[in-house]
Order: sequence, then structure tokens, then C-alpha cells
Amino acid sequence: MIALCVLLALPAWAQQTHRDDRRIAITIDDLPWQSMGATLSDDWRPWHDKLISQLKQADAPVIGFVNEEKLEVGGRPDLARLAMLDDWLSAGFDLGNHTYAHKSLHDIGVIAFQQSILEGERQLRPLMAARGKTPKWFRHPYLRNGRTVADKQAMDAFLAGHGYRVAPVTVDNGEWVWAFAYRRILDGSTKVSDRDAALERLRLGYVPYMLNKLDYYEAQSTALLGYKLPQVWLMHANELNADTFAELIAAARRRGYTMITLDEAMRDPAYQRPDGYAGKWGPSWLHRWAIAEKKPKDFYAGEPVVPQWVLEMAQVESE
Repeated sequence: MIALCVLLALPAWAQQTHRDDRRIAITIDDLPWQSMGATLSDDWRPWHDKLISQLKQADAPVIGFVNEEKLEVGGRPDLARLAMLDDWLSAGFDLGNHTYAHKSLHDIGVIAFQQSILEGERQLRPLMAARGKTPKWFRHPYLRNGRTVADKQAMDAFLAGHGYRVAPVTVDNGEWVWAFAYRRILDGSTKVSDRDAALERLRLGYVPYMLNKLDYYEAQSTALLGYKLPQVWLMHANELNADTFAELIAAARRRGYTMITLDEAMRDPAYQRPDGYAGKWGPSWLHRWAIAEKKPKDFYAGEPVVPQWVLEMAQVESE
């Protein structure tokens, strides 16, 4: 209980401040755009511009994680797509490596996954170097970082050897399901009687859902660690966030949250814990730590779920 020991070593007033402190780092995956394919299209740019505008309006630190395959058209880097990443850096946001093609470690194995990490920095590293930066954060696709302890150890050693630190997620969520539903309504893949009403219903439901997730993982943090951990929030670069991000962050602030950098969040001693989980899924780090402590099944109860009507709009069975 490293973090709890550090907390108990603080004076009483500092312990109370620490317990009441709500801080969260925002991470956005699948840059330059979640649904971007290999075909040349002008559709992405207006949505990208809208998301960048929302990020600026929210006035919060953000780090985006890049899939370099999405930078290519016909197997070659596309200048317009590279410019989308430059927009992130120009706006003052950080960037990290999310592998080349967003393949799961569990599907392709350690050697191929390591190669995908290296291919995922061919454009990213020089782009950041031009601004005096270097990629230092890595995010596993699907948060799957090893079915076995041996695979996890091999990947940890590889990442450390290449100057990366794993970017964990504590506030996991089904945001991607809401985004799938939103995109399907926008492009007509899911038929509804009133398109505008369906989009508004998704926007109005999305923010409370995400806040409920914050409440749940804050409670998990307090139950496990004894205080409110500086959290790490998972989101994606998509149309839904291009329409709602600023309101979501404003709503979180109204709940007492302060937005911080990933570097600041990771200074908390709890992040020195081994994640404690080797298996097929990609759970929140809070749950990985709970698994390591062999918490009973009821410890994990009560997590908010994506409503059935959203699953139906997204045409997925579960989050």
C-alpha cells in the first residue's frame, strides 16, 4: 500500500486536502481520427478542426495517441494528415505512440507488436523533434498489455529501452460505443425516424454517462487506496467529442475536477504499483491493482453501463 503509506505520513491538514483533491488527465486515442481509413477523403478535416476548436475552448491539457497507419494514403504519408498532428502540437497538446496499426498485442504477439511500436514513431518522432519534443508515452491498443507475465515483462523492458512509459487508464468507459452510434446516425448506417433528435439524444446522454463513470472510479479509488487518485481518462478522436468535448470538461469542472497533464497525474505514488493483471482483457488500472490484492467480486459491482438504446444505435452487442 505504497500510496496509502505516503498519505498517512502527511500532516492531518494535508491528508484531508489530498483526499478532497479531484484531478484528472485527459488522453485521446486513435489520432489523427478514430474512424479514418486508407482512402483519401476531405471529410475528416472539418471534424478535426471542430475537435481542435473544442479542445482549445475547454482549455485543458490533453495528450493524443497516434496510429501512424492512419497518416498514410496509398502506403505513403499524406501531408494533409500529418498537418492534423501538427495542429495538435501547435495548439500546445502532447502526442504519444499508439502503435502503427492499432493491432492488439494479444493477437499479433510480442515480436510483431514491438515492430508496430517502432513503425508507430517513424513520422511522430521527427514531427515532435522539430518542436524540441520526443514521444515518451505509449498507450496499448484496447489496453491489452499481455496475456502472460512473461509477455508483460518483455514489453515493459522493450518500452523502457526505447524511452517510453506506459500510459495507464483509470477511468475506463464505453465512450467508443456512444461514438459508433453517433457516427452511424450521421452517415445514415443506422436508420432513425428523426436524425437530429437522435443525435441530440446521444449528446445529452453522453455527458451524464461519462460523469457517472468518473463517480464510479473515484469511489473505487477511495475504496482501494483511501484517497482520490489523480485519474487518467480515456477518450478518442471522433465526431461525438468534436461536438461535446468542451461541455464534458465544463461539466467535470462543475463537479470539482481540475484538469492536469498526464505527467502530473503519474507522479502519484500509486502509479508505481505493478498493474497486477495478466489476461485477455484491458481493465482499468484501479481494477488491475484490486485484482492484485485479490478483492472479492462484489468490489467491482455497480459500474455504469452503456444503455441498451445506445448499443442498438451503435449495432454492437456490448461495450
